[in-house]
Amino acid sequence: MRSWRNATVGAGIKPSSLIEDRGLRETVNLAWLDWTDEADAEGLTDLYGIERRVAGEAFLAGECFVRLRRRLPEDHLFVPLQLQVMPAEQLPLSARDDTAPNGNPIRLGIEFNRNLRDKREAYWFYRTNPTDGTMPWRDAFNQQLLTRVPADEVLHVFDPVESGQIRGLTSFGAAMVKLFHLDLYDDAELERKKQQARFAAVLTAAADQSEVEQSDLSEFPIAPFGPGAYAQLQPGEDIKFTEPGEVGSSYEPFQYRTLLAIASALSVPYSELSHDLTKASYASSRVGLLAFWSEVEAFQYAVLVHGFLRRVWNAWMDAAVLAGALPITATEYRRNLRDYHRYKPITPKRPWVDPQKDAKAETEMVNAGFKSRGDVIESQGYDAEETDRRIKADRDRAEELGIGPFPLAERSAQLNVGASATPEDAEQSRERAQSEEGEVAA
Repeated sequence: MRSWRNATVGAGIKPSSLIEDRGLRETVNLAWLDWTDEADAEGLTDLYGIERRVAGEAFLAGECFVRLRRRLPEDHLFVPLQLQVMPAEQLPLSARDDTAPNGNPIRLGIEFNRNLRDKREAYWFYRTNPTDGTMPWRDAFNQQLLTRVPADEVLHVFDPVESGQIRGLTSFGAAMVKLFHLDLYDDAELERKKQQARFAAVLTAAADQSEVEQSDLSEFPIAPFGPGAYAQLQPGEDIKFTEPGEVGSSYEPFQYRTLLAIASALSVPYSELSHDLTKASYASSRVGLLAFWSEVEAFQYAVLVHGFLRRVWNAWMDAAVLAGALPITATEYRRNLRDYHRYKPITPKRPWVDPQKDAKAETEMVNAGFKSRGDVIESQGYDAEETDRRIKADRDRAEELGIGPFPLAERSAQLNVGASATPEDAEQSRERAQSEEGEVAA
C-alpha cells in the first residue's frame, strides 16, 4: 500500500489554474496553496496528505468517502471549507433493501432517486466508525443511528470495474486466498523447525544389558541440554544427536510463485511487494515498471483526479468566491463558471535509477519540437510558470550579485558535442563557447 500511495500520489497531485488572466491565475494558485494547510478537518495533515490517505483507502478497501465540511465565518479559516475522510465501513452494506422516508430506494447504504435510478441523492452513514472500539458506550450506541448526508457533500472515490457497480471492490479480494495459503505454509514450516529443535538427542543402552539394569539406568536422567551443558552417561549407554532436515528446495520456489500471483492481483511489481531484487535486472525492472506506471497513470486520472481533485477544486472555488478570498464577484463567477473551474493536474514525477538517459531523451524531444518545456517540467511534478519565474529570479539575483551568468543549456550542449568529436572540433567548440561567454559578460 505504501508503494501504491507513493506512486499514485507521492508528494501530491497538484492543480494549477488555467484562467487566462495571468495575474488572477497567480492569485488563485497562491490562495489554493494557503488553503491546503487548513484542508484537513482533523488537523492532522494537509490536502496532499489527505490525497495519500484516499489513495491508500481506495487500494486497501476498494473505496473511500470524503465529506465536504463547509465551515462558518467564525471558524476563521482562509476558505470556509474542510475535508473529512471516512472509511468504507462507516457506510453500511446492510441497508441494501431499505427505503428512505422520502420514498427513494437505498442500496448498499446509498440513496438513489426513485425516478432517475442512477442519480445518487444521499449517503446513509453511521455517526462514528463502527470498528473503533475506543468510543464510549453512548457513542457506540449512537453509531447505530444512520445519518443522511446529501450526495453533493460526499466524494465517493473508487474505481468501477464493471457497469452498474455502486460500491468499490478491493484488489486484495483476488489475492486473499493466496495470502492465506502463504501464511499457513510459513507457519507450518516454522512449526516443523521448532519441533525438530526440541528433539535434541536419543539415549540408548547396550543390547546385552538386562531389563533390571536398564531400569536402574533410567533412574539417572541426563542433564538438560543448553550452552556449556554436558551429559554423564552410565556404563553401556550411548547418546546420538539428531540432525534436523533443512527447509528443502521447494520452500523458496513456492514463496516466489505465490508472491508473483499476489503481485499480479494487486497490480504491484514483485520487487515492490517483496523488496527482493536478487532476480531483477535493469531491463526486466524497467519493463515491469512501465506496466506499473501505466496502471498508476490510469488510476491517477480516472479515479483520483476525476473523483477527488476535480470536485474538491470546484467546491473550493465556490467557497473562496463566496467568502471573498478571491477578487472575483459572484455575478462574474456565475457567468463564467466553466472558465474559472478549468485547471490542469500536475502529477508527481517518476523517479528512475538512470535519470541522465531520461533527461537526454527529453532534451532531444524538446529540441526537435516534439514536446514542450512545460510538459517536461510538469512531468517532474512542478508548475511550468512557477519554475520559469524562479529561474528568472535566480538569474536576476546572480546578475545583481555579480556571480553569473551561469552556462546556459545551449552552450552546455555545445561543450558536450565537442567532447565527443575530434580534438580539433572540440577545441573550436570550446573557443566558440568562451567567445559567447565573453559577449554575455560584456
